[in-house]
Amino acid sequence: MRGFLSRVSLAIPLIAGLAGAAFPQQVLTWQQVKDKFESANPSLLAGQIGIAESRAAEITAHQRPNPTVSLTADQLNPFPGGPSHSTFGSVLSGATVNYLHERQRKRELRLESAQEATGIATSGQADLQRTLLFNLRRLFVQTLQDKAILNLAKENLAYYDHVLNVNRERYKAGAIAQVDLDRLELQRVQYESDLQTAEVNLRTAKIQLLTLLNDRAPVEQFDVTGPFDFSAQIVPLDDARQMALDIRPDLRAALQSVDKAKADHRLAIANGSTDPTFGFDAGRNPPIDQYIGFSVNIPLRIFDRNQGEKLRTQLDIDRNEKLTEATRAQVFSDVDSAYAAVTSSVLLLQPYTDRYLRQASRVRDTIAFSYEHGAASLLDFLNAQADYRSVQSNYLNLVGSYLDAANQLNLAVGREVIP
Repeated sequence: MRGFLSRVSLAIPLIAGLAGAAFPQQVLTWQQVKDKFESANPSLLAGQIGIAESRAAEITAHQRPNPTVSLTADQLNPFPGGPSHSTFGSVLSGATVNYLHERQRKRELRLESAQEATGIATSGQADLQRTLLFNLRRLFVQTLQDKAILNLAKENLAYYDHVLNVNRERYKAGAIAQVDLDRLELQRVQYESDLQTAEVNLRTAKIQLLTLLNDRAPVEQFDVTGPFDFSAQIVPLDDARQMALDIRPDLRAALQSVDKAKADHRLAIANGSTDPTFGFDAGRNPPIDQYIGFSVNIPLRIFDRNQGEKLRTQLDIDRNEKLTEATRAQVFSDVDSAYAAVTSSVLLLQPYTDRYLRQASRVRDTIAFSYEHGAASLLDFLNAQADYRSVQSNYLNLVGSYLDAANQLNLAVGREVIP
């Protein structure tokens, strides 16, 4: 039994290794993640179907009214009696065709309104894609940030383990006391905790990213790569504002809503006009053998002239114009807020790259060397280690904040102005 268990324990790592070889880890760049998202996200695919439905409604809106056909057979004589009795001898038979003629371009106006609705649906789909791409980029950045924090945690733990090994040798040589070594070893739990937290956060970010991609791949077989850094070069604010006014799909949808409201108002006016129905009939009417006839049916629009719909559509124009102004103001607010956040992040990050990172590393190494040679106290050493961890973590968090702010600016503008 013990031999069997040992063989099983040896087989499990082998199987795991073969599985890893059969399913290698896929590492995706931002462009690859974006392409995969656009082709597989269920919400985007459902929105594309909605646009197709709107285009199908255009066909319905432009259809002509169907003509009507009626057949009649009158003056049947089914009762027997009389010398000249004939059931069908005196039948009055006829056929009538009626067609409603729509005046004042009603079909064209219905088509124009349906086309405007399709344009609004298309802009709405673009706005949905803009919002979902913002969420996707946020999770992509979060994954990169968690990867950087995980690498930092591993580096800090490895460095501290090296320091512990050196001080264990010093303890054996009698250079430090047992209590100092114990305090050093107790501090290791912080680095272990940082490592475990970073691993959990990275796994969670990957799971959320896979959810948006509609991908059921195991987390272990999925990874992303890309630059986790910042750039001091930012597009000018006026250019960002103008691009947002030209590109933002929600603003374009608001302008299209005004155009649709105007088309609906013209259609309401046209629907207030009278549409005649033309008829043509032919039949047989004994003793006259055959006949044809024409008719025109004209409704009298005395009471109902579509007054309510005319007023409603006119008010709808005003309402959509006010909503457009509100959307335009929101565009400026979004751009200005995101731009301020990006600028602030750059100002905070610049000193880190100029001096803080190098200073923290230099102080840590100097104090560690001094402590190992008895020229610094244990408290100085622990403070230097804590300061280094704090500076490095703050820098990574600030880079993540910068990338989030850049993502927010891209969302506000409606396109990637900061890659």
